[in-house]
Amino acid sequence: MFKLFKKRSKELSRLEDLNGEPLKDGSKVKSLRYELDVCTLVRDGEDWLYVSEKSGQKVSYIKMIDASTKRQKVLLL
Repeated sequence: MFKLFKKRSKELSRLEDLNGEPLKDGSKVKSLRYELDVCTLVRDGEDWLYVSEKSGQKVSYIKMIDASTKRQKVLLL
């Protein structure tokens, strides 16, 4: 029948910053959300996390998605 709901793959095809630059494990970025300031993108099991260098706070990549562009609300440094 009709496939109304597609299964999302657990593996992201590509993480990009707000300007379209590709992000990878260990990338240093400037966060535009949650007052994280400078962060490092790290892989934690099957999830991607932004870890703030200033406070040590961890935020999932899902919370950093920009709704209009589907890119991450970060800028690659």
